[in-house]
Amino acid sequence: MNKERIAVVTDSCSDIPRTIADKFGVTVVPLNVIFGDEVLKDGVDITPKEFYKRLKESKELPKSSQPTPEEFIQVYGELLNEYDKVISIHLSEKLSGTINSARLAAKNFGEKVFAFDSQSISVGIGLQVEATLEAIINGVSFEEIKAYLRKMRESTHVMFTLDTLEYLQKGGRIGKAESLIGSLLNIKPIIIVKEGLYHAFGKTRSQKKAIKKIVNHLKTISEGKEVKRLAVAHGMASKAMERLKKDLEEALNIKASMVVEVGPVIGVHTGPGTVGTAISFK
Repeated sequence: MNKERIAVVTDSCSDIPRTIADKFGVTVVPLNVIFGDEVLKDGVDITPKEFYKRLKESKELPKSSQPTPEEFIQVYGELLNEYDKVISIHLSEKLSGTINSARLAAKNFGEKVFAFDSQSISVGIGLQVEATLEAIINGVSFEEIKAYLRKMRESTHVMFTLDTLEYLQKGGRIGKAESLIGSLLNIKPIIIVKEGLYHAFGKTRSQKKAIKKIVNHLKTISEGKEVKRLAVAHGMASKAMERLKKDLEEALNIKASMVVEVGPVIGVHTGPGTVGTAISFK
């Protein structure tokens, strides 16, 4: 049994439920949401519910910014007073500078801190954090977890449908999904995350059809494999999320381990009415 004391760090874009973070001692470093001159720490100064209400009322699209290397240095330094090693799992490098801040900070601690690019968002990061926690509990070593995360990253699939592309487009995060711009009104775009970027998967005329398309795709790619983890998320679309959850649990024969509301920083770019999921294979 491995005796290393390993701490886990992530950022607020992982949308890890506070109950899980508190129970397993996960340190969540918040990104910032900026409304005009007001800078608010994601999940600390503003909750998802407060954010979506404010987003709806705001005339200007809010901005977001990543934590500084100094913030990570403080977090890592404090944790290493108690732990031997730190695994720090973050939002895709292609969507945010957060992982770069973490890497710069990690250089101050030699081989004791592993800053990892999840190449994902929201519950896609969350599943990688969850898997790391399970590995630590099971006594897996620091080096083995590093290798496991690199493998798991390849088997993590994230899909979501949006009420509108407006927020992704205005926020400059549309990535490889620009082909969906100019679609007819009331079209529900479906986005898939690949190699840390948003890609167009398809579009439907209703949210219900979009959910069906997501479920069918994930069921198809899961044939002959064992789905190890499932998580679902939404931004002011709880009923649609419950439908997605139920359909995925039936199709994939697994219960969702995380059911979350998409936080403010991801919400800046996806907007209200978003519903999505992440799965990973064994």
